[in-house]
Amino acid sequence: MKFSDQSRVFQGLHLCTLWLSLCTTSALAFGLNRWAGGRVVTVYCRKPHSIGSSERIQLSGMYNVRKGKIHLPVNRWTRRQAILCGTCLIVSSVKESQTGKMHVLPLIGGKVEEVKKHQHCLAFSSSGPQSQTYYICFDNFTEYLRWLRQASKVASQRISSVDLSCCSLEYLPANLFYSQDLTHLNLKQNFLKLNPTPSASRALSELQRFTKLKSLNLSNNNLGEFPLAVCSIPTLTELNVSCNALKSVPAVVGEMHNLQTFLLDGNFLQSLPDELEHMHQLSYVSLSFNEFTDIPGVLEKLTAMDKLCMSGNCMDTLNLQVLKRMPHIKHVDLRLNSIRKLEADEIDFLHHVTQLDLRDNKLGELDATVFNNVEVLHCERNQLVTLKISGYFLKALYASSNELVHLDVYPVPNYLTYMDISRNHLENLPEWVCDSKKLEVLDVGHNRISELPARLFYNSSLRKLLAGHNLLGRLPDRLERTQVEVLDVQHNQLLELPSNLLLKADSLRFLNASANKLEMLPPATLSEETHSILQELYLTNNNLTDKCVPLLTGHPHLKILHMAYNRLQSFPASKMAKLEELEEIDISGNKLKAIPTTIMNCRRMHTVIAHSNCIEVFPEVMQLSEIKCVDLSCNELSEITLPENLPPKLQELDLTGNPRLALDHKTLELLNNIRCFKIDQPSAGDASGAPAVWSHGYTEASGVKNKLCVAALSANNFCDNREALYGVFDGDRNVEVPYLLQCTMSDILAEELQKTKNEEEYMINTFIVMQRKLGTAGQKLGGSAVLCHIKHDPMDPGGCFTLTSANVGKCQTVLCRNGKPLPLSRCYVMSCEEELKRIKQHKAIITEDGKVNGVTDSTRILGYTFLHPSVVPRPHVQSITLTPQDEFFILGSKGLWDSLSMDEAVEAVRNVPDALAAAKKLCTLAQSYGCNDSISAVVVQLNVTEDSFCCCELNGVPPPSPGIFPQSVNVVIKDRPADALGMPSSSSGMASEISSEISTSEMSSEVGSTASDEPPQVAMNESSPAYPGEQRCMLHPVCLSNSFQRQLSSATFSSAFSDNGLDSDDEEPIEGVFTNGSRVEVEVDIHCSRAKEKQLLQVPVEASDEGIVISANEDEPSLPKKAEYSATGTIGRRRGNGSVAPQERSHNLIEVATDAPLRKTGGYFAAPAQPDPDDQFIIPPELEEEVKEIMKQHQEQQQQQQQRQYQMDHLADYYDTPL
Repeated sequence: MKFSDQSRVFQGLHLCTLWLSLCTTSALAFGLNRWAGGRVVTVYCRKPHSIGSSERIQLSGMYNVRKGKIHLPVNRWTRRQAILCGTCLIVSSVKESQTGKMHVLPLIGGKVEEVKKHQHCLAFSSSGPQSQTYYICFDNFTEYLRWLRQASKVASQRISSVDLSCCSLEYLPANLFYSQDLTHLNLKQNFLKLNPTPSASRALSELQRFTKLKSLNLSNNNLGEFPLAVCSIPTLTELNVSCNALKSVPAVVGEMHNLQTFLLDGNFLQSLPDELEHMHQLSYVSLSFNEFTDIPGVLEKLTAMDKLCMSGNCMDTLNLQVLKRMPHIKHVDLRLNSIRKLEADEIDFLHHVTQLDLRDNKLGELDATVFNNVEVLHCERNQLVTLKISGYFLKALYASSNELVHLDVYPVPNYLTYMDISRNHLENLPEWVCDSKKLEVLDVGHNRISELPARLFYNSSLRKLLAGHNLLGRLPDRLERTQVEVLDVQHNQLLELPSNLLLKADSLRFLNASANKLEMLPPATLSEETHSILQELYLTNNNLTDKCVPLLTGHPHLKILHMAYNRLQSFPASKMAKLEELEEIDISGNKLKAIPTTIMNCRRMHTVIAHSNCIEVFPEVMQLSEIKCVDLSCNELSEITLPENLPPKLQELDLTGNPRLALDHKTLELLNNIRCFKIDQPSAGDASGAPAVWSHGYTEASGVKNKLCVAALSANNFCDNREALYGVFDGDRNVEVPYLLQCTMSDILAEELQKTKNEEEYMINTFIVMQRKLGTAGQKLGGSAVLCHIKHDPMDPGGCFTLTSANVGKCQTVLCRNGKPLPLSRCYVMSCEEELKRIKQHKAIITEDGKVNGVTDSTRILGYTFLHPSVVPRPHVQSITLTPQDEFFILGSKGLWDSLSMDEAVEAVRNVPDALAAAKKLCTLAQSYGCNDSISAVVVQLNVTEDSFCCCELNGVPPPSPGIFPQSVNVVIKDRPADALGMPSSSSGMASEISSEISTSEMSSEVGSTASDEPPQVAMNESSPAYPGEQRCMLHPVCLSNSFQRQLSSATFSSAFSDNGLDSDDEEPIEGVFTNGSRVEVEVDIHCSRAKEKQLLQVPVEASDEGIVISANEDEPSLPKKAEYSATGTIGRRRGNGSVAPQERSHNLIEVATDAPLRKTGGYFAAPAQPDPDDQFIIPPELEEEVKEIMKQHQEQQQQQQQRQYQMDHLADYYDTPL
């Protein structure tokens, strides 16, 4: 076959990137080195071992295939594997297998035709005189149609452009040179080498064979040196060699006289050769993210250039004299440098510069009046206190996120249309703003402005006014006709809106007055006729009452209404009936008992959110044909009424938090057809009624595009231990990554916990392993994540609960400690100095929207492996010991924290006692404040008692109890079932839990103990050698050798025989038992795990005429029923009285709880519980003698056991004990 014939046969093969990767013999060198906890984890991805493993495959399957002309009898139909990959059809030569030889048919320029003689059959033909044809019969019409559409697109493509990006190439494939007519070649993000040793004939030097090439992309190949061969391509007009670690540009580039675009971003360049001045047609040179300290002088001679692109370099001073010598430059881009000042010596004006970009520098003040013709000025995220600008031709001003207190523009900018001065320190709006006749958009949010001038609203061109998060006490009273269409005044101090605001604002379509102090709304009309075109109204978090509801009827075109967290008690049915165009309503957090039945008049309604009310009757929302989302959680529903057929578009129904709701099997079966149906799971309950150390609630909400791109993780009983794990994951715009993180991350953490107990190490390892497990989904997609792990070390029973938080991306955690927010996360973005420095070192490109390579604005995030090493999955890890001051913590996704500050979030839910209602409130507030993204929030309420908190590091002084929870109280503890898990229940009480093992023979010797109101008074010698001069907490008291701590403890005895602690058969008082009338006090020796010496305890039981009453202690949740020995103190060891010291806690106090707050049916706290008679064992009088005999035998056994115990006490201090 001649070469010309070969070029025709293979003219489309170069576009089949899979086939190229299979032909490449070198291994893919995509590696990812990551350091985690002292170890290096390297992940290697090699090229696909099989065709089916490639992500380049578009379609594949097993079909009946026939080669050649269909009317010839020699060719028969056989079952073969057929693959449409890239621009080629690949057919296996072996029956029912992918192995063996693969026939490749290039489709570029070929044909894809229907075969009418056979059902569902297509004919695939290549182009040229030596073309071949394959016939494929598909199994059904769906596959036939899919192949026809996809293959037709491929056959219609041009053959002049080749895209071999991201193909893991180390050298150019041989079949790339079969066509010499290429004009566009894309080789970016490969591993190409200048001179590969295996095949020098296919090195980059061979690129000069393409004599018609116009565009060449060699970016992200890490070449190290400039490829000189490209200088010999005379037709080249565009060359991209960005991100190749180039340290210099050779002088021979001056020979490319036709080059117009030269991209050199992301290298290590510090200078340019003077020969560039010979490139007269060069109109665009990009030098961003290099190491230039000054503007190269050779650019002065490139008169065809009109834009200076030098963002991300190392310039600390901008010399305006250099710009003056470059009159051809109109657009100056100097973002992300370190510019601190502008040198304008003997410079009058720079007339030629019209656009100036100084974002993300370190300017403290800026006098830009020298740029007298500037039209667009960007100076965001500096440290500006004062700003002066020339206003002659100013059209757009961007100066947000500074510290501006003074803004001077002279003369008045008559051409100004857009101004963003948000997030500064302005106290007043500059006067000249009201005189800008063409101003359309004004953003002054997040300042300190207390008043807006009335003249501002008279501006006939003003369309959008954003003044939220200021100190506005009122708006101008008397407003004339205004053309404002969008008005945002949320988060101010408004008591009322102007009485004629809605009367005069005929063009107002959007009004957000949330988070103010409004009690009433202004009328929209003074008669029955109204001219209001208002479509979106947000009034969440005000003081509105029922009186404002009738005024809503003046807005007949209202589509979105948010009135959550006000003081509404009813919504009249007649008023709801008039809002016929309403599509979304949020009336959560009020005191509504019902939703009017006239909601059926709102035929376009698709979202009804009414959680956290007092609704008892299920509304008629199921009659709405357009309904998609219904949230009636945290109400008082007892039953629901459903139609025979659910609405066809219903996607979400949330009925959680309705404790009285009981659904029959038929209703549940019907509701389970909904894509997202939430209802409280029937709880097995915690028979013990034990107080919870933590309880949680979570919620999720989709964004405006109805895609739920977030996920939440909650495991109250993590690893079947006294641990918990919570997480929030945000995929920004993708659904796949959050789902994978939700399903996988808990298992990975459980595995890492088996390897190490160091918090930072196991958290980092978890994120790194998760990065690998994302696989192909994590190559081009990514997601933020935050994990919170509550741990109680079983090896340290006297230890505290530790909360460890780890996050990447913009998912964050905040802890409420004593009413104040304590951030536990860090958001790694470009504003972080160390992250920006790291990004620059790796020569990544940060686009104008602040994203790495235009993909993500987070520098630490899961996924996006193709951005490594610029974007890494290493999390920020922070561990903190939980104290009684800690009330709750919040995990939130990006959408939550973009809308609410941490202070506001903590304050908003601090007084909400139910965790689910708290999470719902956060989500509702974020949506009303303007969040359009998917939102996920998890609220975990804490109830850490002082007996589970070690304050040794605080010099033995325990901190006060948290604000929303009561002080440490007592509760009657019931017996826990034998198979009960060691996790707190959903209730929120506090109590000390005492493990005990009660059998028939031991029942009479088991003694319940109570908490003393006062801490033990133990005289300690500060010069003691054990812990000299150290103050200890209740969990870790200072225990001297052979010391004995006496704690008075009350048991539940009823004694009719004796009042002095003597039994009827005893002649001497029992050792260790003291009496105070009918109250028996037991001397108990409870040492912490740090004690070296142990004491054993015997406590007999008194009898009475009425029987012996014994209060049974609750088993420690995480302990097995059978006692096991431990070498630390008395922990986990059988005591003399038959009790077992708990492993999870070490007490020097024995407490019996009496009053723990339990939840009402609605999830809120109720009155303290009363003792349950079932918690007491009563022995009838006729069995007293038998019980006494058993007691004596048991005491003898205890004495023997005490001797054995004493021998064990003198053994080594540490043993290996089972967990």
